[in-house]
Amino acid sequence: MKLVNDFKDFLADTVNLNQTRITRLEERVETIKSFLRDSDWEPTISTFIGQGSWAHDTIIRPVDGGEFDADLLVRVRPVDGWSAAQYVKDLGRVFLESGRYADKTVVYDYCVTITYADDCKIDIAPLVMDREYQGTLEVCDKRNDKFDESQPVEYTRWMREKNGYSGNNSFRKATRLIKYIRDIKKRFSCQSVLLTTLIGHRIEWFDKDSAAFADTPTALQTIMVRLDDWLQARPDKPEVANPSLPTENFADLWNDTQYANFRNFVNKYRKWIDDAMAAETRSDSIEKWRKVFGDDFAKGENVKKAEATASQQTLSLLKEGAAHLGTLVDAVIDFGVSILPPAFRTPAHLQRPPWQPAQHVSHNVQVLAEYRSSQSSGRGHPVNSGEALPPQGGLWFDLRVNKFQMVPADCYVRWRITNTGAVAMALKKGRGGFEKPNDRNRRWESLQYRGVHMAEAFVIRRSDDQLVGFSEPFYVVIK
Repeated sequence: MKLVNDFKDFLADTVNLNQTRITRLEERVETIKSFLRDSDWEPTISTFIGQGSWAHDTIIRPVDGGEFDADLLVRVRPVDGWSAAQYVKDLGRVFLESGRYADKTVVYDYCVTITYADDCKIDIAPLVMDREYQGTLEVCDKRNDKFDESQPVEYTRWMREKNGYSGNNSFRKATRLIKYIRDIKKRFSCQSVLLTTLIGHRIEWFDKDSAAFADTPTALQTIMVRLDDWLQARPDKPEVANPSLPTENFADLWNDTQYANFRNFVNKYRKWIDDAMAAETRSDSIEKWRKVFGDDFAKGENVKKAEATASQQTLSLLKEGAAHLGTLVDAVIDFGVSILPPAFRTPAHLQRPPWQPAQHVSHNVQVLAEYRSSQSSGRGHPVNSGEALPPQGGLWFDLRVNKFQMVPADCYVRWRITNTGAVAMALKKGRGGFEKPNDRNRRWESLQYRGVHMAEAFVIRRSDDQLVGFSEPFYVVIK
């Protein structure tokens, strides 16, 4: 069943970024514009351009305490003699030297990021106009000190044109829903610009006024069916050209493993959506839509939930100890780590922290992970907690405090690595103790044993060996 009204409520109450946050974001953007116009930054500012999901109106509410971000391009006239890196570095200097933004600023390769105390961050990137000839627009790559052509206005125009073919903004709403599935399930990696482009190619001019995009659930089903058909016809990673700059291949944002994983999960979710649409009763349809979106869909409805069944199965498996069967891994891959009960986090072989807690212990410690084919291989790709990974290669774990800050020099870090799963336990490799970092505060862990494993970071003050902060578990799911 379509449940059109339930989708309307679900978007308004759960998926869409609420108006209070949008208003606060717009106010902050205007303040940043005024700050830059009044600053001593040398480039002459022509105008400001919104980019990404904020500009496309496909921005969604952050899930699980995450952040939402907005991209702001500063279109400037070229400065004689300036390199690409200089535009970004000097923009960072302006913010770092200010009383208002110094403690919120981080300078990255292409942009300066301002992170606010709540769940909002704004990326500000220089966009140099007419540097080589009239009409060119270029972003600045600080790391490689080079200019890269960009057409952000054309891309936004392309997205709006695509949405115009659908009825009642259904295409834009379906795009938000697919982003929500990505963020709430954490089953695949796909950066927003790549995902948005893939979705955008699933509607054409001849779809205008057709029944395939008449309402939100129908548009969602149409997009997922067309996307799955396209992916299944391409077992190897295809090209995904930037529609506004055909020489740029957005598929470069994936590696082959990420593409295969995305392809598999789109196929799975397509089938779940088909089942939900085909359900003949409201109760059955809600249950099946909740399999896709979680319990927040049709809140308040008293129907049985597939997630609850999976969670009950998880509890039964845990009664047998940490050497759980592959069934648990399959359930977590399907439904996410949210089905894991609290007892999963405290298996019998888990060691307690040996440090005395300080008077105030911060929970604002975040674990980051990067997949690499080997410990010494080149740059890898970021991995989300709970993302399904193959039993090969490994992860470099790192951490930040207060969302983006490095661990202070007066503290040291220990990692608690807890393995579970039948194979690891049979080989007496359950661990659950504390490990030193391998490289500064980073810790390398290879991916070997099928199971749902945990990595946690603990921050200890050097002067008195007291615990001052620790993270939530980062779940590593090995297929």
